[in-house]
Amino acid sequence: MKQKILLIDDREDNLFSLETILEPDGYQFVKASSGRQALKILLNEFDFALILMDVKMPNLNGFETAALIFEREKLKHIPVIFITANSYGEENMIRGYRTGAIDYIYKPINPELLRAKVAVFADLYRKNQQLILQEQKIMAINKNLQEEIKERQASSAKIFDLNRRLLQNIDNLEKVNKELDRFAFMASHDLQEPLRKIRTFSDRIFNKYRSSLDNDSTRDFQRIHHATQRMQDLINDILEFSKLGITGRQFEQIDLTPLVREVIDDLQQDIREKNAQVELADLPTLPVHQGLMKPLFHNLISNALKYARKNVPPRINIFSAPLPEGVEGGNQPAAIQYHRIYVSDNGIGFRQEYAEQIFEMFKRLHGNDEYGGTGVGLALCKKIMEKHNGHISALSRENEGSTFIVSVPVRQDHSVLA
Repeated sequence: MKQKILLIDDREDNLFSLETILEPDGYQFVKASSGRQALKILLNEFDFALILMDVKMPNLNGFETAALIFEREKLKHIPVIFITANSYGEENMIRGYRTGAIDYIYKPINPELLRAKVAVFADLYRKNQQLILQEQKIMAINKNLQEEIKERQASSAKIFDLNRRLLQNIDNLEKVNKELDRFAFMASHDLQEPLRKIRTFSDRIFNKYRSSLDNDSTRDFQRIHHATQRMQDLINDILEFSKLGITGRQFEQIDLTPLVREVIDDLQQDIREKNAQVELADLPTLPVHQGLMKPLFHNLISNALKYARKNVPPRINIFSAPLPEGVEGGNQPAAIQYHRIYVSDNGIGFRQEYAEQIFEMFKRLHGNDEYGGTGVGLALCKKIMEKHNGHISALSRENEGSTFIVSVPVRQDHSVLA
C-alpha cells in the first residue's frame, strides 16, 4: 500500500513542484490549497504518513492550521513539516514546534534533502503499521484458537494439537512484543532532537530577554522548562524500559547489601533534604543482574522519599526474609525457593485496591503538580523482576505507609535473563 502524504499550499505551482520531487519514491498524494480545505480532508482521512505544509497562506496560515490539527486526538500523531521561504525568528520557530511541527524546510527547496527527510518519516510510519497489523493478526489467531479449544474439548488429541499451535503463536507474539520494544526505543530516541531544539531555543530567548520580562512571562518560561524536563524524563524512562526487552544479560551471584548501600549513597542529597532515616539490614547474596537491580532499588527508595507525608520525616526500612519452598506464586514449581526483600516506609500510602494498578505503564495515583514522575518507574521494577523470574508486590494503607515486596529466586535455571 502506498503511503499517503498531505500537501498543503495555496499556490498550485508549489504543490506541483513538491509532487514532482517526491513522485519517484512512490507516495500517494492528497493536495489541499488552503488550511480549511486540509482540515476538511482530515475529517475523513487519518492515515497520512506525513503532512508537508506552507507557512504563509491566506485566511488560515500554516501555524494556525497545525494547531487545529494537533488538537484532534486522531490527528496529533501525524508529523508536520513546515515549508517556508522566510526565517521567522526563534520565537516563531518555537511557536511552530508547539503546534506539532517536527521540522522546517526552507525555500528554495533542496530536492535531495526533502526526499531524505520524507523517507525517514515514511519508513517510521510503515514499520509502525506493519507491527500493528502483525499484532492484530496474532491476536485474531489466538482468539480463533481459543474458540476451537472450546469446541473440541472432547478430543484430547485435537486439544493437544491446538495447544501446540497456541504455544507457537505465543512465541510469535513475544517476537512481536520485542519488535514493539525496538520500535519504542527508536521512536523515543528520535524524539530527543526536536525536544532539544525546544529547550535550546526557549533557554536562549529567556536568557536574552530576561531583564525585560514581567512576572507572567517569566512563569511562562518556567512552565516551558518544567514541561520539557518532564518530557525528557518520560523519554529517558521509555528508553530504559524498552532496553529491557532487547538486551540479554548474565546472572551473577551479587551481595545485595553493598549494592543497596550504593543506591542509598546516591540518594544522600534527597535523604538530607527530607530529613529521612534509612535503615538497611543485611541482605542475601542472590543470582541477579547488578545493572538492573540498582534501578529497581533506586525507584523504590526514591518513591518512598517522594511520597512522604507533609511535616513527617520519612522512615525507610530495608530488610529480607527467606520463604519456604513452593510458597511464592501458585503457578510456580514447588521446588523454587524465593528470598523476599522488603522496602517499607511511613509515607502517604494508597488504597490496597490499587496495589496491582500501580505497576502498570504510565499509571499514577497522584497528580503531576503534587508529586513529580512519569508513571514508568514501578512498571520498570515489575519488568526487571519478570526478567529475574521473580515478583514484586505492595501492601499499603492510606496515610500509614507502604511496603514493597521483592521476591527473588534463590536459584536460576538459566544463566541469561529472559
